[in-house]
Amino acid sequence: MSNIKNFFSKSEKDKIVNAIKLAEKETSGEIRVHIDKKCKGDVLDRASYIFEKLEMHKTKLRNGVLFYLAVDDHKFAILGDAGINNVVSDDFWEDVKENMLIHFKSNNFSDGLIEGISMAGEKLKAFFPYKSDDINELDDDISFGK
Repeated sequence: MSNIKNFFSKSEKDKIVNAIKLAEKETSGEIRVHIDKKCKGDVLDRASYIFEKLEMHKTKLRNGVLFYLAVDDHKFAILGDAGINNVVSDDFWEDVKENMLIHFKSNNFSDGLIEGISMAGEKLKAFFPYKSDDINELDDDISFGK
């Protein structure tokens, strides 16, 4: 695949972005998806770098969640900021990853991301419910690396 932006079809991209919008509708939390072609080195280090590059650590309640996927290297990570990590159970992100992996093993990457986004959205809604003065602090579109 020459261009990572073509990894998902337009329909798949739309479904992922809609899942983000739906998840964020009832919470002040912020969810982003970033796709890379390759990830040299540790996937959590790369996800942390992207988290900061996308300024996800600057949300008011520190409740951003990044779904990071390196397609050629078959690596992915979920990174929650301090606010959300302080309130979810220790194994929550591992549970989300396991549910996503079921889809990924069948090459259903968009379905896996949508499931993970939905699970994260439910937790964000429980701990960071939407308030009338909430603003969408981060872009909902998928970001792509190289």
